[in-house]
Amino acid sequence: MDTDRTQEPLDLGAVCQETARVAGGITDEQMHGPTPCPAYAVREVLAHLMGLTVAFRDAARKELGATTDTPPGDAPLVLAEDWREALPRRLDALAAAWRSPAAWDGETRVGGVELPGAVAGLVALNEVLIHGWDLARSTGQPYAPAEAGLRASYGMLSQAGPGSSDVFGPPVATAADAPLLDRVIGLSGRLPDWSPAV
Repeated sequence: MDTDRTQEPLDLGAVCQETARVAGGITDEQMHGPTPCPAYAVREVLAHLMGLTVAFRDAARKELGATTDTPPGDAPLVLAEDWREALPRRLDALAAAWRSPAAWDGETRVGGVELPGAVAGLVALNEVLIHGWDLARSTGQPYAPAEAGLRASYGMLSQAGPGSSDVFGPPVATAADAPLLDRVIGLSGRLPDWSPAV
C-alpha cells in the first residue's frame, strides 16, 4: 500500500464514537445473534473490538509487546463482563492515541506485523468502522460513520484489497453510484444489504 508515512493524522474520534453508540444499544438478548462475520456472533465481534482497540492504541504509542505481537486469530474471543463500561473507554483511548502526529510517523507493530505508522492508523480506523457496521446490521441499528472516515477507509481498501483483518473476505461488487458506506462494506467482503435473516 502506497501510504505517505508523514501524512497528517486522521482523527478516529467520530468513527470510534459512532461504534461506541452502536455497542451501547446492544441488548443482552442480542449477544448470541449472527453477524456478517460468519464465525462470529455479536459477543465475539465485541470481544474482537475490545482486543483490537488496545492493540492499535499501543501501536500508536509505540508501546510494543504482548498486545501488539499477538496475531488476531490467536487472541481469545472472551468478552469481559465489564465490556459496556470498558469498550467506550478503550475506543476513546484509541482515538486519543492516534491524534498524536508521532503515531503516524515511523514504524510500529500490530498483530505481530511490522508496518508504517501511517498504515497502522488507517487499518485501525477501518477495523473500528467495519466492525461498527457489523454490530449495527446484526442488531438492527442505524449506522452513520463520518464521511471523512468512510473516505479514508475506501481509499485504503481500494489500494490494499481484502486482508487488513483476518475476518475480511474477497470484495463484493457494488454499483459505482452506490452510497459510499455500501462501497466500503463491499470492499471489505460483506454484502451491504446483509441482515440476520440472510
